[in-house]
Amino acid sequence: MKSLRELFKIGKGPSSSHTMGPNKAARIFAEHNKGATSFEVTLYGSLAATGKGHMTDVAIIEVLEPIAPVTIVWKPSIFLPYHPNGMKFVARHDGVPDVEWTVYSVGGGALEETTPSLLEKETGISPEVYSLNTLSEILDWCNHYGRGYWEYVKECESSDIWDYLMEVWQAMKAAVERGLDTEGALPGPLNLPRKATTYFVKASGYKQSLQSRGLVYAYALAVSEENASGGTIVTAPTCGSSGVLPGVLYHMSKGHQFSDTRILHALATAGIFGNVVKQNASISGADVGCQGEVGVACAMASAAACQLFGGSPAQIEYAAEMGLEHHLGMTCDPMCGLVQIPCIERNAFAATRALDSNLYAAFSDGKHRVSFDQVVRVMKQTGHDLPSLYKETAEGGLAKI
Repeated sequence: MKSLRELFKIGKGPSSSHTMGPNKAARIFAEHNKGATSFEVTLYGSLAATGKGHMTDVAIIEVLEPIAPVTIVWKPSIFLPYHPNGMKFVARHDGVPDVEWTVYSVGGGALEETTPSLLEKETGISPEVYSLNTLSEILDWCNHYGRGYWEYVKECESSDIWDYLMEVWQAMKAAVERGLDTEGALPGPLNLPRKATTYFVKASGYKQSLQSRGLVYAYALAVSEENASGGTIVTAPTCGSSGVLPGVLYHMSKGHQFSDTRILHALATAGIFGNVVKQNASISGADVGCQGEVGVACAMASAAACQLFGGSPAQIEYAAEMGLEHHLGMTCDPMCGLVQIPCIERNAFAATRALDSNLYAAFSDGKHRVSFDQVVRVMKQTGHDLPSLYKETAEGGLAKI
């Protein structure tokens, strides 16, 4: 598995696969075609179906247009065989053959290609840093050495990973606080009003038990609304699910006074679980539905919460397993192709479900029948069995309302 730097990415929303990935691809292509006289970019499948709502074209044009004119071609009915988020870049130069590059945005801002081309030339590509690629292997390592998941991160990553995770944590906190301070409608035709501020204010009027739940809603909503407006957030594991983990961690920091050090350890543990899914299945809504985004985010937040409250490695694995298992089959069907309905509410609900998963696991001894790795395999198969209209194409489900 790659570094957690490749999972937790700080950037602008609203979509890691539809905005951040295409923007990154455009930057790579531009670097190799500075003398182009024109560009043509064809978007396929899910990228084309919901690209306008996710500002895919804007993310590409802002990079290429300073070099030469850009034409965007939309082909939502054509799905390339490797992944639903396919792109073909063409650069035209006077007097020389066209330069073509096909690349895929596979979720979390990551890119892949079937024929090694430009990506293999990138010097900044993160190497494989984790030798263990399944949760069962990592759990065995924890039990053998008497250590926690975050200590496996410490074992594998370079020492400056903690500085990077502090940057991630600061960006998460800033997104929560900006979201709580901002009112008004989100961009787009839905005219959806922001709700984080209202939930935050109303929570203060409830008894402590309900107040806690209301604040978690508010924190998760704040980040998700920032993402929907194109603000700076952290992929955890994606932009569309970026409110879940910060919502839980911010609540732990403010409501339970956990130190930054403890939060960073929990963030590292959350990263391990997200990385396992990214390695063995998918975190792309266009590939496996929202179970790969909000479901994985819930699993990550469940693991983080369980660790903070003193869970054993087995209990942490159980909490994460429940967080993902109970999102199996969740479709990705955004209205108008925007990361707003049902995405924003799903983040809030998943944040509280993560806390419930932690509590349920804490009452147990950590023993359970279905492992996290098994649920990851089921999630991958379930996602591939879902018809494409339920996977970020805005052609089925809630998107048809």
